[in-house]
Amino acid sequence: MKKSLLFIVVLALVLTSVAAVSAADSKGLIYVITPSHSNPFFGSEAEIAVAKAEELGYTTKSVVHDDDANKQMELFETAIAEGAKAIILDNAGADATVSAVQKAKDAGIPTFLIDREISEEGIAAAQIVSNNYQGASMVAEYFVELMEEEGTYIELTGRDTDTNAHVRSQGFHDVIDEYPDMKMIAQDTANWDQTEAFEKMETMLQANPDVKGVICGNDTMALGAKAALDAAGKKDVIVMGFDGSDDVIQSIKDGGIKATGLQPVAAISIAAVEQADYYLTNGKFQKEEKQSIDCVLVNAENACMYAKFAPIEGVTSCK
Repeated sequence: MKKSLLFIVVLALVLTSVAAVSAADSKGLIYVITPSHSNPFFGSEAEIAVAKAEELGYTTKSVVHDDDANKQMELFETAIAEGAKAIILDNAGADATVSAVQKAKDAGIPTFLIDREISEEGIAAAQIVSNNYQGASMVAEYFVELMEEEGTYIELTGRDTDTNAHVRSQGFHDVIDEYPDMKMIAQDTANWDQTEAFEKMETMLQANPDVKGVICGNDTMALGAKAALDAAGKKDVIVMGFDGSDDVIQSIKDGGIKATGLQPVAAISIAAVEQADYYLTNGKFQKEEKQSIDCVLVNAENACMYAKFAPIEGVTSCK
């Protein structure tokens, strides 16, 4: 018994020593703050950012704000108190986030924004986003093509406080509105949520049973809309999303959802961490604050070439 107890004590001391050495060897703490990981988009960007930061020698903490600006501020205050070297953030609102990023800046902690911009410049170290307008326009062009330039359609938009929701909707309409025989018969927000999209689609179908197409501001809403349409026996309705999630890519392969605009999540998350590392190492910013990366249209012709929001290495054709 004494030998066993001694072994346990020695093991605990060794593990504590290893942890202390590991912390000492770290280049510092990087916080990764995103919306809920229940959405695979946000889960993936957090996972990729954490992996890159740890690869570069940092310790990390990955937390979620659930699109709650007050909770986000609390997380920023905790990051500041814990002496974080940098923050990687997918924010909880373009306007509501400004004060949190400013607070971190005042404490000497740079914030590198991913996916969503804030409403002011000169506060964040970087704002690295998908080219949402380009991606939405591209999806809309394919939507018009499959709709054969005519027919009724419904639009499901994202959260009103999210700049991306408005930019994507504008990208959709700047293309679709050029075709006079395309008629939007309903539009509503489903707040990026799959369940809400299902429920909104069910209600809209009651008033618009003959709708020909549905275009959605993100993939989770597209999945919800498609599920409601299938449940109503309307499997021929053309549905498109935006994000490039694995679930939607699988639906495309299965002949369900027709297309999505893939956001380069991996490239964005990696760029944010690499730029944070560059700043912490060199004391200056590597690139200008506002940065955007183009999206890719994913449809039945190329769906096999993408997974986890990125091209699959070595796969160049679906033939």
